[in-house]
Amino acid sequence: MQLDPTRFSWFQVPEDVKKLLILAAQSWENTSESEKYIHQALAKAGDNTEILVSAYRFFYYKNNYPLALQTAIKVLDKIKELEKFPDDWEKLQPILVKRQEEPQIRLYLNAYAASGMVLANLGEFEQAKEISNRVKQIDKDNDFGAGILLDILNRPPDEDD
Repeated sequence: MQLDPTRFSWFQVPEDVKKLLILAAQSWENTSESEKYIHQALAKAGDNTEILVSAYRFFYYKNNYPLALQTAIKVLDKIKELEKFPDDWEKLQPILVKRQEEPQIRLYLNAYAASGMVLANLGEFEQAKEISNRVKQIDKDNDFGAGILLDILNRPPDEDD
C-alpha cells in the first residue's frame, strides 16, 4: 500500500515519523507489527506531544493499559515541566481552573482524565475516582468525561447480579 504522508499535513511531525504512524494504522490488525511501528515512532520523535497522544490512544484501544498509562503520564510530565506546574494539587488546581481554555491546559486535563480511565481499567478504582473528582471540579461541562467515569465508578452494584 502506498503511503501518503501529505494526507496528514496538519500533523506537525517529521515525515519519517508520519510514515511510521501510517504503517501502524495500516497494520492495526497485526498488533505486534503495528506496536513495533508505534515504538519506532516514539523512539524517533522523543517527547513530541502529538506522538505521545497518538501512542496513548493506540495503546488504549489495543487494551495495553500499562503502556497507555505510562504514555499518558509522559504527556502530563512534559506539560508539567513546560508550564512549571507545582506538585501540590491545591496549588495546581487554581492554575488549571484559570487557564482551562488554553490548548496546553486542555491537553493536560485530557491526559489526566485519560489516566483516570486507564487506572479504572487496571482495577485501581480509588485512584481513578480521585483523578476523576479532581478533573470534574475543574471541568463543569464534562468535556473530558471525568463526571461520567465518576458516576460509573460510584454506581452501586445492580441487585440483579
